[in-house]
Amino acid sequence: MNIPRKGLSNQQWKQLKSLLPPEKPNSGRPNNPHKPVVEGILFILRTGGPWRDLPEKYGNWRTVYSRHYRWTRKGIWQKVLEMVLIFVQEAGVIDWNLHFVDGSVIRAHQHAAGARKKAPDGRERNAEEMALGRIRGGFSTKVHIRTDGQGRPLVIVLTPGQRHETKVFGQLLSGVRIKTTGPGRPSERPYKLVGDKVYNSNEIRSLLKKKGIGCVIPKNKRQKMNRYFDKESCKKRGTVECTFNRAKQNRRLATSYEKLPDMFLAMWTISSIVAWL
Repeated sequence: MNIPRKGLSNQQWKQLKSLLPPEKPNSGRPNNPHKPVVEGILFILRTGGPWRDLPEKYGNWRTVYSRHYRWTRKGIWQKVLEMVLIFVQEAGVIDWNLHFVDGSVIRAHQHAAGARKKAPDGRERNAEEMALGRIRGGFSTKVHIRTDGQGRPLVIVLTPGQRHETKVFGQLLSGVRIKTTGPGRPSERPYKLVGDKVYNSNEIRSLLKKKGIGCVIPKNKRQKMNRYFDKESCKKRGTVECTFNRAKQNRRLATSYEKLPDMFLAMWTISSIVAWL
């Protein structure tokens, strides 16, 4: 999930360009070329700098930011990720043997505060919607992620920093539904799902059993361990930790600078797209 310093390769850009909106729409004024705009977004994602400090070679910073904002509001980045997952699923790249779930706290910068209390539709935003919470370390956002067996992200959910991981486990489990062009049902269930002790609850175990997914979640010391527990798969929990470590090499992901959770989630989504290209 680490963004290359030199930007996307020609092959990566060729794959991504085919999934983006057309540069010349059927009506209206043609857009500026997508490539410098996308490269500018990736530069901000990697360096974590302010939009106004964007180098001139990427164009006017207002153009880059406004297009990123419009694509985020329209859900373009999420749609691109869904299409990328369809392509890699048809190519047999996704590892469905083991999936991992985990959460990580991201400290919120002081610039992340100060968003308008009223949403565009006129209703009041609450703390849950803003994905900002207070913990001992200050204001923070918690990123919940589900990856395939190779540590590549499939679904990402944001919550306030104090929210427990079990509260959004259902969203992580139901957030993957990949429908390919061929016959058959959408792919959504791994053979086994691995998590740490924070996911140790009867509700989660019952949900996994109901869906026919193997549960690889260790129990507490006071609980009796299942004699058939898959210890070898449990040892691979570090895979998802490495996913977070690679992602946080991008400074825009290591610290939350965005005032709106949709914009912060878009940065994580873009990083996930690059990881699959």
